[in-house]
Amino acid sequence: MSTTYDQLVEILAKLHDAPPDRISPDTTFAELDIDSLTMVEISIRIERDLGVTVDDNELQPDLTLGGTAELIDAKQAG
Repeated sequence: MSTTYDQLVEILAKLHDAPPDRISPDTTFAELDIDSLTMVEISIRIERDLGVTVDDNELQPDLTLGGTAELIDAKQAG
């Protein structure tokens, strides 16, 4: 997977105590039981650490971690 994916997993590890064996590119935020407040924190951390603004409405519970990494990559390229 991409470096962006690895950075996203690192952000999740800091903000949400999800077991590493439950984290994969196909895992959704909902499957990790991430609540809306944590989603906002993730959005803020993405902006701070990766320099990309991801709106709250773009981070949905059914979005996969791989899909989130692709979204970030697309915004960085654009």
